[in-house]
Amino acid sequence: MTAETPGVAQAAVRLEVATIAWNTIEAAVAVVSGLLAGSVVLTGFGLDSGIEVVSAVLVLHRLRTAGHGEGNEARERRSLRAIGVTFFALAAYLTADGVHSLLTTSRPDTSPAGIAISAAALVVMPVLALSKRAAGRRIAGPLRALVLADAAETWLCALLAAATLGGLLAYGLAGWWWADPAAGFFIVSFALREGLEAWRGELCVD
Repeated sequence: MTAETPGVAQAAVRLEVATIAWNTIEAAVAVVSGLLAGSVVLTGFGLDSGIEVVSAVLVLHRLRTAGHGEGNEARERRSLRAIGVTFFALAAYLTADGVHSLLTTSRPDTSPAGIAISAAALVVMPVLALSKRAAGRRIAGPLRALVLADAAETWLCALLAAATLGGLLAYGLAGWWWADPAAGFFIVSFALREGLEAWRGELCVD
């Protein structure tokens, strides 16, 4: 951690721990609910949350070991590339599932639990993102870019929650069955973007 702002760096660590805890719950609820309801977008949202947990663990490790000679950037780059592959696999799965749903006019079941978790994420994720951005701006040295980049990722997670909630409500309230795979395709574009960033190791760049 930076010697100049140890208190702020500790706050950033606590925010990462909170992010990991929330995304773990979010992933479990969304994946189980999505599979039970047959919802493309909800399952994809949960799988993406699981990938974000792994990414947040890497960021947390950087925060805890920076300045102590414990970091291994080459190893972290390999880990990020592995995360990139999982994002690509997620995009392929959602594309295939979404196309199948559109061709077969498959209709998911309404998922109260899915609506609840995505709505809650719309509250939790912006709060975390704002807190991370504030902490990042107060951190001196190379960790500043890392924390600010992670804050931006958290904002994007909030956008995913909005897309997921929109797809679920569009079907649940208006009966627009195609809204579920359509929202899933939005997550596909997000997954491809995140996969490319992880593959390039952008979070490892100070």
